[in-house]
Amino acid sequence: MKRNLALGLLILRLSVGILMLLHGLAKFGGALTFIESMLIEKGLPGFLAYGVLVGEIIAPVAIIVGFRTRIAAFIFVINCLVAMLLVHSNDIFSMSEHGGWALELLGIYMFGALALVFTGGGTYAVSKTNSWD
Repeated sequence: MKRNLALGLLILRLSVGILMLLHGLAKFGGALTFIESMLIEKGLPGFLAYGVLVGEIIAPVAIIVGFRTRIAAFIFVINCLVAMLLVHSNDIFSMSEHGGWALELLGIYMFGALALVFTGGGTYAVSKTNSWD
């Protein structure tokens, strides 16, 4: 059973990490400017937009390889919460036209990362002896 748990955590790490990494890399196509202007519009400093790169590129890479998985996943969860509150706040209590939660994709990312906060990276991780692993 332990082998299956380790494999399950690896699959969770890879799926959550790779999918968000791809999402984060898309920020280099101009979306970072959109986030910066949205933050300024809300009265926040525009440089906070670069925090997206930490939450959507650095943290996912750490999750993928299994380095300090718990802390990387925690940063990832915070990134998802900020996205929900700043960008998608109108949809938090909305349903999609197909009957699902309007933010289900972001929710899957966030709850998958939250599971990793509690479980850690598992056996197939680069680091596994630190309490943040």
